[in-house]
Amino acid sequence: MTADLSGPVSGPVSGSSDVSGLPELDDLGITEDLVTGEAVVLDLRPASFITRALALALDLAVTLVAVLFVSWLLFATSLVLDQAAGSALGLVVMLGVLLGIPITVETLSRGRSLGKLAAGLRVVRDDGGPIRARHALIRGLLAVFELYWSFGSVALITSLLNRRGKRLGDLLAGTYVIRERSPREQPNAVRMPPHLHPWVAASDLGRLPDRLSLAVRQFLSRAPRLAPASRERLGRALADQVAQYVAPPPPPGTHPEDFLSAVLAERRDRDYARLRREADARTARQRQRSAADPLSPIGTGLVSEPPNHP
Repeated sequence: MTADLSGPVSGPVSGSSDVSGLPELDDLGITEDLVTGEAVVLDLRPASFITRALALALDLAVTLVAVLFVSWLLFATSLVLDQAAGSALGLVVMLGVLLGIPITVETLSRGRSLGKLAAGLRVVRDDGGPIRARHALIRGLLAVFELYWSFGSVALITSLLNRRGKRLGDLLAGTYVIRERSPREQPNAVRMPPHLHPWVAASDLGRLPDRLSLAVRQFLSRAPRLAPASRERLGRALADQVAQYVAPPPPPGTHPEDFLSAVLAERRDRDYARLRREADARTARQRQRSAADPLSPIGTGLVSEPPNHP
């Protein structure tokens, strides 16, 4: 997969690095971007339908046990209550078991039921935040129709048609289920290709968009496990996107993965150096203020304290 990336490089254009149109990103688990207020991309992976089905099966088993226990209690109380009172009590109790308890548990646990807890899942808002009572209420009310009344067929069809696996209640509530206990991979440090270090050290690197930078990091860490065809297509596509933010272009015949590694490694080293310079500058200013006369504009000590000369 050797590609010539030495063609003309245009300056970065706003919106030109939208990687959402690359189908191979699904292999990396990047489906939709969630960006915090600090411009940090969140990597929240939607739960698969099979995992959600297992969690639902456990919840339904617990609900069935609760229904059987409540039915036994209602049968026992029907011997001392009249028919109308027994029917009203049974309706209230069944609504509490099927709606009240699941909604309350999901609200208090911030999106986790017993089944989701066992499967390592959690319900979150579309923006990645914890759900509230209204989200749990909408999901609970719709669950009666799409899970109990339709025997799960509506939830199955809706989940299969949605990229995040949302059922109807999730679509109306603005929520989805994520894998909270997915195995975390130890990120491998991006290494600088030695033969590209002289070029990239003298190059002008623009700021990569957060989503593009995330895609490149995940591609480099998972490339050995990708299918060869997907690896080649995605490597070329990401290299073309990143090349818009690099000038001059890399040497002729540069491997796309070497090019991406060199750019990320150099950006990391430059960020570390910048942070080090800023930390040293703050330390120097603090020392200067501590050593200055208390009555001077930059002095920080008290008048009664002697100057702290180095």
